[in-house]
Amino acid sequence: MDEAIVTCALTGAQQGKATNPALPEQPDEIVAQGLEAWRAGASILHLHARDPAGRATADVGVFRTIVEGLRTGGCDAVLNLSTGGAVAGLALEARLGVVIELEPEIASFSVGSGCLLGRRDPQARRWVNDRVVPLFASHAELERVARLFAAHGTRPELEVYHAGMLNNVEALHALGLLEEPLLVNIVMGIPGECTQPTVKNLLHLVEGLPASARWLVSAIGARNHFRMLGACIAMGGHVRVGMEDNVYVAPGRLARSNGEMVEKAVRVLRELGVEPASPARTRTLLNLKGRRE
Repeated sequence: MDEAIVTCALTGAQQGKATNPALPEQPDEIVAQGLEAWRAGASILHLHARDPAGRATADVGVFRTIVEGLRTGGCDAVLNLSTGGAVAGLALEARLGVVIELEPEIASFSVGSGCLLGRRDPQARRWVNDRVVPLFASHAELERVARLFAAHGTRPELEVYHAGMLNNVEALHALGLLEEPLLVNIVMGIPGECTQPTVKNLLHLVEGLPASARWLVSAIGARNHFRMLGACIAMGGHVRVGMEDNVYVAPGRLARSNGEMVEKAVRVLRELGVEPASPARTRTLLNLKGRRE
């Protein structure tokens, strides 16, 4: 593979400026860093929204402000709007509003029932962040949402946290509800019921995908984030970086922006003989129908 799609996930639904003061929260910050990431080589921008207090929100108006700001700035990147935020307590129907009202080219779609999060603190001898994040209550609900995506012409980025979720991808695919090629984001490294970020685990998950699928990896945390990039490229995958997943650009050094993280990813790609795909090329690789927002 001599080209790879670079996705930048700008802000997420959880971490705030306490983890890195440069993490963008308000629309103007997200737009500015999105433009920088696009100029650095990101052809997909994955967008969450925050309220004025910095909390995750599903408010379509905030998403619209961000989208319009990026387009006014000349950005032609593919925009991937989040329908996530369950981890922040946002209701499913509210989260689906961006698909119904904005009809983006791509939106995230977590294809599972949920995850038990948390890690054991051996010094405190207790569990930290111990909770269940509910996603979908039934296969019928997964099917309903897949049909909603299809009805609005939005390609789902299928979020997979562990091998069991591949069964749900297969079931929706068998129903003819997922356009080719499938776009799959393999999320690794979240403490709890989420696959650990190793090459062996990645190979197992990728082998469970249709051969034509396009896939990328969200490697969570500073230790994992850039280390998995080489494995993804060697295996024919694509790239995701950004402050949603990690706030460090190097060991012990906080990123000054999402653009800096994209710059590093592009440097690594080029050292491996791989070029970042342009937005136009990304649309071809994913068989997207083009912008409507």
